[in-house]
Amino acid sequence: MQLKSLSLFAGAIALTLTATVTPLAVQAQTPSSAPFRIAQAQRKGPWQSLGLTEAQKTRIQAIHRNTRAQIEAVFTPEQKAKIEAARQQRQARRSQRQQGDFPPPPEAGERLGKKFAQLNMTDAQKARIRAIREDAKQQVQAVLTPEQQTKLEEFKANRRQRWQQRQNNR
Repeated sequence: MQLKSLSLFAGAIALTLTATVTPLAVQAQTPSSAPFRIAQAQRKGPWQSLGLTEAQKTRIQAIHRNTRAQIEAVFTPEQKAKIEAARQQRQARRSQRQQGDFPPPPEAGERLGKKFAQLNMTDAQKARIRAIREDAKQQVQAVLTPEQQTKLEEFKANRRQRWQQRQNNR
């Protein structure tokens, strides 16, 4: 009887270890960029749910490329060099994360928002960039159907609420 209890106990331990170790082994085999890709897919926000046609996607991508080129033309060569240095630092951190190496978070002065503050943009540059972005926003709105525009506006209206929920869940 004691031998039967002992074998049942050993079987239970083996089953528990198998159930615990298997998910860890599977997780270890997944690429380290998986969480990054999941987060990236979630960041697309409303664009996934709008049901854009291929023509709309192509047009919106062209608008975004054009907008980026216009904004880059606003910066001086020194500002462009600072932006490129920040971009390279960001890529280096990203590649370290994808390799499973988790670098320390950037210092307060290295964060993207602080980098833009370090660009010392003139008021004219800021106003020009705002105008370019507003124009791009209107162009994208013109590509969307009325239903898609409504969905997008609803998403934007709920954005603040979702942000607050995420902050409270931390």
